[in-house]
Amino acid sequence: MVETGTLLTYVLVVLGLFLIPGPAVLMTLARAASGGRRIGIATGLGIAAGDLVHTIMATVGLSAILMTSALAFTIVKYIGVAYLIYLGISAFLEKTDRFDLPVVRPLTAAPAFRQALFAEVLNPKTALFFLAFLPQFVQPGGSAVLQLATLGFVFVVMSAAFTSLIAIGAGSVGAWLRRNPAVARWQGRVVGTIYLALGARLALQER
Repeated sequence: MVETGTLLTYVLVVLGLFLIPGPAVLMTLARAASGGRRIGIATGLGIAAGDLVHTIMATVGLSAILMTSALAFTIVKYIGVAYLIYLGISAFLEKTDRFDLPVVRPLTAAPAFRQALFAEVLNPKTALFFLAFLPQFVQPGGSAVLQLATLGFVFVVMSAAFTSLIAIGAGSVGAWLRRNPAVARWQGRVVGTIYLALGARLALQER
């Protein structure tokens, strides 16, 4: 199992990523604004279901690497660190002054769920993120497969809960974002700091 301290750190990092509006949040807001809370919640659940697929794929793939050798898994972790650092630097350099909600057409709940699911599953950036992100919290001495599955499941549950809350409060959240354009300017810095901190965490952890 995942150690309590590691799991708490993981939850806080994931929460930090969720609190800064990204594509999933903006899509949920757009759907909720055009179709209502039910459609927004269906969109958020579709995104979470897509994340579940990525969790399964990452767990299976990383487990296969671990079965090859512990060294191979360590190499994958460091490649993941490099990718997270790249994301962090890219986020810092990105300049934007406002959030643009994607244009969406009104849908019923079932099509909204399916579209969000397929959009998330077919997003290669999401696949790379899971492959880079989850291994950073796997601790030696325990079952890597169980830890990866647990971390991914926690991410999915948090994603479903957070996007559902966003959908329920879509009107208020959207109005707040429009009143506070500075949030967009700080988005890259906050997300970049989180990614870079993850890279530093592995670099500094005891061997």
